[in-house]
Amino acid sequence: MSSLTASIDLPPTAASVPAARHLLLEILRAWQVPQDHYDAALLVTELVANVVDHAQQESCMTLELAVSEGWLRIAVVDGSSIRPVVRELERERPRGRGLLMVKAIADRWGSEEYRGGKRVWFELAAAVA
Repeated sequence: MSSLTASIDLPPTAASVPAARHLLLEILRAWQVPQDHYDAALLVTELVANVVDHAQQESCMTLELAVSEGWLRIAVVDGSSIRPVVRELERERPRGRGLLMVKAIADRWGSEEYRGGKRVWFELAAAVA
């Protein structure tokens, strides 16, 4: 499979969460990638929701997709330099488990400084048949 990339700018609003998920699924179908589309959609939902919850409303976010050499890489870029933190489960806190899911499902993930903000990314290997 050749390398493919896509980049989509979205506002950091609640409407961007289902929009990002829908766009991702459509692109993955068009690209016919072997990775689990629904795992990718779940994890992108978490990353985009984190930006909506924590980013400044005046900035935008960018959803980046790339497939190359058997790996699917998905990233969300935003203008906040505050790095994400994986939190332990707490009964008193019903939210804040998204990065635990990313850590559990993704084959690799991380965050990095990017253009004055950050890029949070995850990678999925091809699904085993």
